[in-house]
Amino acid sequence: MDRVNDAGAEAVEEGERGWDGGKARLFFGLLGAVIGLDVVTKLAVRRTFQLYEHVDIIGEYVRITYIHNPGAAFGIEVGPYSRVIFLVLSVVALAALAGMYWITPARDRVRLAAIALICGGAIGNLIDRVRSARGVVDFLDVGVGDLRWPVFNVADIAVTTGAIFLALSLW
Repeated sequence: MDRVNDAGAEAVEEGERGWDGGKARLFFGLLGAVIGLDVVTKLAVRRTFQLYEHVDIIGEYVRITYIHNPGAAFGIEVGPYSRVIFLVLSVVALAALAGMYWITPARDRVRLAAIALICGGAIGNLIDRVRSARGVVDFLDVGVGDLRWPVFNVADIAVTTGAIFLALSLW
């Protein structure tokens, strides 16, 4: 519970703002897990599959299809400068999310987890964009027959899930 000081202003509990305490453990633990899982799965796909190769995992419904995506999540592209645009947008978004983390109280664990998921996914894809001009490695392919969702990766799942939970936490 928040304390009120003599002037009537709300006092901030230790670890409520900034990088300290359980707040940081939750955030950086989840952030590291997302980045680690994203990097390891992309590395495994690059080492195991040929570009454009696909393997059915659950019939035709779930496949691993190795592609490079120069655009954003789920194949969104903005032309020949996609790499630079998405590099800059990623850094700006990460800065904004760092600010949001800073002001989020430690007790708002859903919002902290959401921010960590988004940051972890953004960093995972940022690593790929810096590493290769071909874009990020995507490999998760779901659908039925020719009706397929754009191929995506662990980072895309983290960003999407985090964005949903962030929106719900702000509602």
